[in-house]
Amino acid sequence: MTVMDDWVTAVCVELDLDPTAVPVPAVLDLARDVAHQVLRPGAPVTAYLFGLAVGRGADPADAAARLSALAGAWPVELGADPTDPTAP
Repeated sequence: MTVMDDWVTAVCVELDLDPTAVPVPAVLDLARDVAHQVLRPGAPVTAYLFGLAVGRGADPADAAARLSALAGAWPVELGADPTDPTAP
């Protein structure tokens, strides 16, 4: 077991959830996509919204794929030119 496995299991015990139903890789990939392609603080908020959707019956794989695609298509921040090597 990894620390992540231990943590997920402990959280699931606290919240009376099934740890085998937690799509850890999908959540981590989604958070990475949002953090890198939209903005860092959007990652935990998106993970929360993802969880709400899944809790209401959304398919985890479908929801994660749709949100990752949305993040990938998100416009570059206003004022930033992705072709400008000096842009932050």
